[in-house]
Amino acid sequence: MIRAPQRIETARLLLTPPAASGAGRIFDRYASDPDVTRFLGWPRHQSIAETDAFLAFSAQEWERAAVGPYLIWSRDGTVLLGATGLAVMDAWHAITGYVLARDAWGHGYATEALTAMVDLARGLGFAQLTAVCHHEHRASWHVLEKCGFARDGGMHQTEFPNLVAGVQQAAFSYTNRLIP
Repeated sequence: MIRAPQRIETARLLLTPPAASGAGRIFDRYASDPDVTRFLGWPRHQSIAETDAFLAFSAQEWERAAVGPYLIWSRDGTVLLGATGLAVMDAWHAITGYVLARDAWGHGYATEALTAMVDLARGLGFAQLTAVCHHEHRASWHVLEKCGFARDGGMHQTEFPNLVAGVQQAAFSYTNRLIP
């Protein structure tokens, strides 16, 4: 597999792998915010130790798969806006998602970051990119659809631990077929 770039620049954003020194910023900006993490598939961070565990996981993913999570920054690298990335399922299929700090909502950053992930996945040779979205999270439906994802049939069940831990919730699966 081709190694993903350590730096991706878009018109307004800079994407970089998380660094161990960033735990406090990640925790404060988005990982501990109940509103931000409401519809995410991972539990809201209750402590910096949980954010440190995410950073260790990120480093392992980059080592294992030559790609992984990216932090989303303002283009000048001064304001942490959120995170995105790719998780490799197999040689042809990756999964993506995104999270943005509350004050970064509504500015088109999600679309811009997700477009960068679609372009990255295509450039790395993946044929398919998928994402999961809670059935009530309409803003994410629109972002996924703007970025070329199509809803796969009906709903399926998945856990959204920040809504009700341990309980399966209705979700939509979206796919972007990268190679026609």
